[in-house]
Amino acid sequence: MTCVLERTEVTLAEIKFEIIENIAVLSESPKGWKKELNLISWNGREPKYDIREWSPEHEKMGKGVTLSDEEVKKLKEALNNIDK
Repeated sequence: MTCVLERTEVTLAEIKFEIIENIAVLSESPKGWKKELNLISWNGREPKYDIREWSPEHEKMGKGVTLSDEEVKKLKEALNNIDK
C-alpha cells in the first residue's frame, strides 16, 4: 500500500499588530521569552485580550489565544471559583 501526500504551500499575509497595553507578564523562560497578557489590536481591528509568548524584543511570537471582553469576564469568574 502506498500513501501519497500532497504538499500544500500557504502564504500568509503580513500580520500587523499593536500592543495597546501590557497587562501582565505571567512567566519568563531562561532564554528571555515572556508569556504575557496584553491588549492587542490585530490588523487594525478593535483591541482584544491576548495571552502568548513573546521574544525579548517582541520581534517573534508563539502561538496564543485571543479573548473578547466577554470571554475575559467568563475566564475571570472561572478563575475566581478555583479553590487552591
